Amino acid sequence: MRILFLTRSFNSLAQRLWLALTALGHEVSIELDIADAVTIEAVDLYRPDLVIAPFLQRAIPEAVWRRVVCLVVHPGIVGDRGPSALDWAIVEGRREWGVTVLQANAEFDAGPVWASEAFAMRDDATKSCLYRHEVTEAASRAVLRAVRRFAEGGGPPGPDARAARPGRWHASMRQADRRIDWRRDDTRSIVTRIRAADGSPGVLDSLFGTPCHLYDAHAATRSEHAEPGTVIARRNEALLRATVDGAVWIGQARRLDGDRDFKLPATIAFPHESAPLPDRSHDPDVSTGDPAGCEIRHESEGRVAFLHFDFYNGAMSTAPCQRLNAALRAALARRPAVLVLLGGADFWSNGIHLHVIEAADSPADESMRNIEAMNDVVKTLIEATGTLIVAAMRGNAGAGGAFLALAADEVWARHAVILNPHYKN
Repeated sequence: MRILFLTRSFNSLAQRLWLALTALGHEVSIELDIADAVTIEAVDLYRPDLVIAPFLQRAIPEAVWRRVVCLVVHPGIVGDRGPSALDWAIVEGRREWGVTVLQANAEFDAGPVWASEAFAMRDDATKSCLYRHEVTEAASRAVLRAVRRFAEGGGPPGPDARAARPGRWHASMRQADRRIDWRRDDTRSIVTRIRAADGSPGVLDSLFGTPCHLYDAHAATRSEHAEPGTVIARRNEALLRATVDGAVWIGQARRLDGDRDFKLPATIAFPHESAPLPDRSHDPDVSTGDPAGCEIRHESEGRVAFLHFDFYNGAMSTAPCQRLNAALRAALARRPAVLVLLGGADFWSNGIHLHVIEAADSPADESMRNIEAMNDVVKTLIEATGTLIVAAMRGNAGAGGAFLALAADEVWARHAVILNPHYKN
């Protein structure tokens, strides 16, 4: 069939569905959802048999859904409606959630249900992590089932499926709903709110008196007394902030007081303010139980060594590349028979860190430093001839991160991992 994707961006879910449908022989065209007129024109020109909307934030124009069947992927259980479905599910502590594929009509998220899939929620997962794993897997199964039903001339299975898991309308989650009261909220609730907003839009708050959005939160412990809300330490690129019953590591922030309107590692977003803080950086072989700022972790079983490097969004700036190279050399010095490079759960690696480069005094110079630091990692892997090195890709990889894996002796990938090399030309 000729299938038109209508999507806000060609994100990981859209990429996964594109790969799955083209593998089945369908012809899939991509149209970014920017305006009704553009959408209508795309349907006129492409004349699709079916429209699929993997990732939308606006309603599909009536002129389109009345003309061709439009299937919308909604990251919520059957009956759930509204634009912040996954955010609310995390904040409300839902134990089970799901994905629904429904047909667009005049009422938002209320059309006939073509397919649905349920999944268990993970306590420690961010919204973006759930989206890349559980939501993507469930959506892939549901969309393929709905497409097969449509191709065979069938329709939605009927109202019984809709009533099986009743949901409800959820309004768009506002920053007022995400607000943190550092004098009252405990560590768990703070981490939950930030995870429900990660990676977009973040939680509106402030650091060092400067308004910003917070991301990448991890619970921590502290022994010293500090007023809740006070920033008390740093570790690599993360900041430690006191709570009423412990502390929270904040890994990423987006300042709202300047022209750098993008996410950065917290200490790089606030370089002068964080410099005087006590430094709690640690050896990569030591696990402290506080994940933020501890992206690199080494473990072993007999003569098999494992190296985790879980960088936020898979981005590796100069300093993390240097830390990873040092950890690699330390692991190889033990002469393991096999070294397994596990990367991160969400991303194996996405190459150099474009935001850190953009924020540098000289982006050109920082680009070269970052590239050379990553090349040093590659050189260490290539020269490690006494150890079998396996790149075990649990998560997606892109740009230089996809090619970094080729420095290993073998590359293993989990089913449905997506590679974006960006060197096709």
